Amino acid sequence: MLPLWRTLYTTFAVGCAGTFRSSLALDKSWTQQRSYCASDEVQRARQAAAQGASPTIFSRILDRTLPADIIYEDEQCLAFRDVAPQAPVHFLVIPKIQIPRISQVTAADKELLGHLMVTASHLAQKEGLADGYRIVINDGQQGAQSVYHLHLHVIGGRQMGWPPG
Repeated sequence: MLPLWRTLYTTFAVGCAGTFRSSLALDKSWTQQRSYCASDEVQRARQAAAQGASPTIFSRILDRTLPADIIYEDEQCLAFRDVAPQAPVHFLVIPKIQIPRISQVTAADKELLGHLMVTASHLAQKEGLADGYRIVINDGQQGAQSVYHLHLHVIGGRQMGWPPG
């Protein structure tokens, strides 16, 4: 029988982290491996991949048929707070034109992509993220992209871990 701490650690610490080998094991013979499992976001990404670039939830935010906590708007982009924040500050910056994936951009999109990055940077400063933040762009199913409308996640207000994901 496994000691109680191993059972609890395995139950609560392993989660969906992929293959796990206990660093707390006192004897080197005891390891537990788990296969990769999918989080809710990964499940949403799988479903979204099947739907492709049909009108998205961001289309509804852009046309104002779905409310959002909008923090910035100009002629090229819109920024709003994430409804499921992963940090004290978490907002999205999206282009007003629908580009499904970052892997589908073209050379003609260079100016828009630069504008999205500059906007993200300015808003991060405005949101008080002077000590740093992370910008994330998910791409495709394996990148856990759950909305097929290009978007930058700006996440900060806490210490980020490494490696991500």
